Amino acid sequence: MPDLNQSELQNLRHLIGAHETAYQKLNTFSSQAVDPQIKQMFTKSAQDALNTKQKLMSFLNN
Repeated sequence: MPDLNQSELQNLRHLIGAHETAYQKLNTFSSQAVDPQIKQMFTKSAQDALNTKQKLMSFLNN
């Protein structure tokens, strides 16, 4: 994989931060949800955000 330039690194950091924020918020929403289907939806969405964040972070490790 070619080296990332400064602009690409900045965009990557922004995306990672946005997915971390989404993960945290969705987890909070899940913990506050009463309806089991809504709770499950928030939990799955939080996990998806975390998975995407981890995939994006892998670009920093290469």
